Amino acid sequence: MPSFDTVCEASMVDVKHAVENTAKEIGTRFDFKGTPASVELKDKEITLIGDADFQLTQIEDILRNKLTKRNVDVRFLDKGDVQKIGGDKVKQIIKVRDGIETELGKKIQRFIKDSKIKVQAAIQDGKLRVTGKDRDDLQAAQALIKKEVPDMPLGFDNYRD
Repeated sequence: MPSFDTVCEASMVDVKHAVENTAKEIGTRFDFKGTPASVELKDKEITLIGDADFQLTQIEDILRNKLTKRNVDVRFLDKGDVQKIGGDKVKQIIKVRDGIETELGKKIQRFIKDSKIKVQAAIQDGKLRVTGKDRDDLQAAQALIKKEVPDMPLGFDNYRD
């Protein structure tokens, strides 16, 4: 039976390279000289450190540009709150989204069920597997998912015929 998986995964290799390039640019820019400005990646969290909110915004802009150049959708980034750390430093943690949350998966399942397309959707390990008898129905389900969930960078893979 034909099927495909709906996923929400960023290329962590490209994210790592973008963070490294951002750190390199911070090290060479004149306006960051002598400041604690830095950016680092641990697991799926990017930590930005700077003197003030303004500096964090500049670092984030550099990071977004580097991610865009590497074709990583910036909608994968989930910004946290700005926190004060010792002295006059501030930090912000940005999480890289990975996998479809259960709530969103249920919402997509509801869209598919209400559309009367002859396919079934099941949530499996942060992915949403859609199966059906006809390839045209699967393509219609993909179009429906793209239309109904425009704010998430969803992709489709593992297509089986």
